[in-house]
Amino acid sequence: MDARIIGGRSHPAASRPALSTPLFEPAQRPRIWAVSISRLRDLFFDIAGEYVERADLRIVAHGFEDAVREVDAAGAGRPDVVIAGGSNGAYLKTRVSVPVVLIGPTGFDVMHALARARRDGAKVALVTHGNTPDEVRRFATSYALDVTFASYQSAQDAESVVLDLRDRGIDVVVGPGLVTDLAANAGMGAVFLYSRASVRAAFDTALEVAQATRRETIRRQRLDNLLQHLRDGVVALDAQGRVEAMNQRLAGVLGLDAANAVGRVLLELAPDLAGSLPDADGDTLCTVRGVSYVVHRGPLASSSAAAGTVLTFQESRAVERLDRTLRSRQRVQQFSARYRLDDIVGASESIERVRALVRRYARSDATVLILGESGTGKEMVAQSMHQLSARRDFAFVAINCGAFPEALLESELFGYEEGAFTGARKGGKAGLIEVAHRGTLFLDEIGEMPLSLQSRLLRVLQEREVVRLGSTEPTRVDIRVVAATHRALTEGIEAGSFRADLYYRLNILSIALPPLRERPTDLLPLAVELLLQAAAREPRLAARLPDAAAAERLLAALDEPFKRYAWPGNVRELQNVIERIAVELADVDVDALPEDATEPVLTRDMLRTVAPEIVEPHARAKKSALTLRERSRHVEADEIRTALAAHDGDRDAVCEALGISKTTLWRKLNATP
Repeated sequence: MDARIIGGRSHPAASRPALSTPLFEPAQRPRIWAVSISRLRDLFFDIAGEYVERADLRIVAHGFEDAVREVDAAGAGRPDVVIAGGSNGAYLKTRVSVPVVLIGPTGFDVMHALARARRDGAKVALVTHGNTPDEVRRFATSYALDVTFASYQSAQDAESVVLDLRDRGIDVVVGPGLVTDLAANAGMGAVFLYSRASVRAAFDTALEVAQATRRETIRRQRLDNLLQHLRDGVVALDAQGRVEAMNQRLAGVLGLDAANAVGRVLLELAPDLAGSLPDADGDTLCTVRGVSYVVHRGPLASSSAAAGTVLTFQESRAVERLDRTLRSRQRVQQFSARYRLDDIVGASESIERVRALVRRYARSDATVLILGESGTGKEMVAQSMHQLSARRDFAFVAINCGAFPEALLESELFGYEEGAFTGARKGGKAGLIEVAHRGTLFLDEIGEMPLSLQSRLLRVLQEREVVRLGSTEPTRVDIRVVAATHRALTEGIEAGSFRADLYYRLNILSIALPPLRERPTDLLPLAVELLLQAAAREPRLAARLPDAAAAERLLAALDEPFKRYAWPGNVRELQNVIERIAVELADVDVDALPEDATEPVLTRDMLRTVAPEIVEPHARAKKSALTLRERSRHVEADEIRTALAAHDGDRDAVCEALGISKTTLWRKLNATP
């Protein structure tokens, strides 16, 4: 193999055995240029064959500025590493953008060269580029060598040094190739300082540098590839604010060429950023070309500011979308709807109309106001609407506006920042409005909300943003609001306890739930469903009520009494009555039933005990006309009957439980008809 030469003649490479395993594939071998304009070039040729398997080697017969132009003109074929010696190497090191390995003479080189020079002349001078190493001076002193030391900085300086030594009577000059060539031209003896070993060491170092450079290049390429695939804009700056790397995302935002931006000061490239970037590590908002960005500043390599800075630009709308998604996924299991439209029992015309409205309103995001007496199932309707809506996968958050003191209701609804008040949780807390993000917020008993909070709620409905207690920054929310009340809000407006503007903001869509007394045909089906639910919670009763038909046969005798009763508590009151019946039925002794009885039965005494207001619907009206003493007697008698039923008629146990005598028990039982 012949080493390639630029700017001069070729020289046959010395034949050397090739390495069994090359360090690089042929296409990946590092490009090494050995640069010299002196006799050092001959040494390059002599050892070139040793590196044929490991490097793409070129020997360049140019020096100084000519060599710089040669490297710059190489373009994509530029070397990975340059090898040079003396002043030529020092010159290239500061002027080319690739690593330069300087050939340094070993201690053996110096001793061997000085020994040869002493044989050729009496007066010897050692000329080095830069200052003569102290160890060389100590070596000459230790061995009493009469050596003149001189140094040079440039080619012109070297010529002056050589001529000065000649004038001083120096016979032989020991030095690098440039110096020895000048000495020979001046008629002096010359001993070349470098040896094969020192040049070979430089080539080995160059290979190591090339490998490290290749690894770093690959690492940078991978990092740059990662950087380019980030959705956020990223720029790395050095300690002076110059761009070290920038991805195309940010370059496009700033209207820059990422490649041309490297090495230039960012604020000079994008003066609009001046004054808006964070001064310390952290986040801030800035606007670029009319678009708002969250800019995060962090250290490039360490906590030291001198290491540089990394800036990431994230579009604020993307941050908001991510924030909404995270908040919407929080505590979804805790705030979820349990009821569906099929859970609303009844086939009356009024309840079918309610179902039709729920299906229709579920397709809208407009605010809904549910009106109905207490116990008519307002929250069940709200949950059913949520389950049918596009928000079904997100939270259903319900809060009773009349169940909290004003201060507590405010913090529960709107949340608070850390330190907003004494006892505030560290880190603050998101309010229920924020928790309902992308879901449904159900405000039960909205008519009980204090006036001071009504105005804040009105802003949430209008602006769809909430401000936590102790904060000045609003948080955007995407919620569907469903409110419910048993009160006439128009009367509250007239009385000044409810804001008219809030009423009109809530009453966009409206559903009026019928009271139970207006849907008598639904009473028995409701009672059957409630009894089955109660039986499922009571193992002793579950076996006696295998299906709805059995429950319906059991409750059939109550159909007429149920229809006669007004049910002021609506479904909630019916549920309470059925629960009492279930408890009584669970205590019935099956063995005491007639042999032909296959199901539990409701006796009149049992009904009188558990629900006297149902069996005797006029008793309540009659009692209302009694005196206070008479009412008290009736209440006492009812309590005694309840106790007797609970103790299976054992009067001794009842007397002990109530703390009365048998005489008093008999007298109070007979005090009322």
